[in-house]
Amino acid sequence: MALSPIDLIVDPLSYEFMRRALMVSALVGGVCGLLSCYMTLKGWALMGDAVSHAVMPGVVVAYALGLPFSLGAFVFGVGSVALIGFVKQKSRIKEDTVIGLVFTGFFALGLVLVSKIKSNIDLMHILFGSPLGISQSDVTQTLIISFIVVMVLIVFRRDLMLYCFDATHARSIGINTGMLHYLLLTLLSLSAVVGLQTVGIILVVAMLITPGATAYLLTDRFDRMTLLAVLSSAISSILGVYISYWSDIETGGSIVLVQTFIFLLAFLFAPRYGIIKNTQFSK
Repeated sequence: MALSPIDLIVDPLSYEFMRRALMVSALVGGVCGLLSCYMTLKGWALMGDAVSHAVMPGVVVAYALGLPFSLGAFVFGVGSVALIGFVKQKSRIKEDTVIGLVFTGFFALGLVLVSKIKSNIDLMHILFGSPLGISQSDVTQTLIISFIVVMVLIVFRRDLMLYCFDATHARSIGINTGMLHYLLLTLLSLSAVVGLQTVGIILVVAMLITPGATAYLLTDRFDRMTLLAVLSSAISSILGVYISYWSDIETGGSIVLVQTFIFLLAFLFAPRYGIIKNTQFSK
């Protein structure tokens, strides 16, 4: 018997694990969507990829020592950022090359640790996330980290926005751009940690980039950009969880595919910057 649209929405809510997965996925999506606006303006897609991969050995070590995975992931995420900065300053190698060297090295270290450290670590869980099986303690960690990221972004909103738009101008008016640089990287590490719960290490970079890129095509105002990014990311996360439940597919992949689909719609039909609109004007 075919289910009605209302049943498709309501039936999964009868399960505790689905209610928990929907709540966490929407929260993580909103937080990553908010930060993605700054990442998009700063052009830090590769940096987001580096941090998301570099946290893997931290997750493995934390699980092996019986510590919260978020602690290990954060330490290694910040450590990778510090290492990138150190190598860049002390050598003639360009930043993008250093980023590639560091994140592949850290990721390889994580794979080696998974194979050598005896534990119940599920590599697929680390790589692709598992919001449907998230525990209450992980929910609590996610709530705390998300709150910290959002509050810091609110407090430093204007300075971070100016830094991402024009770091030279921000420096000329007395803003400590060095502090903002590492603050933004720290927030990136924290967001990568919470993103692990929903889409895992491999796909978390999509949650940190796609919502901001989508919103950037839809508006020129930063306030609207943040609102659109948060909404599109949260809605994508919720739809992705539902699609995953009813289609029996990987949840993280489902969420990212929905985000990508929304980006494609904006890319094609955005009122001002969509390629279809531009094609019509060029005729």
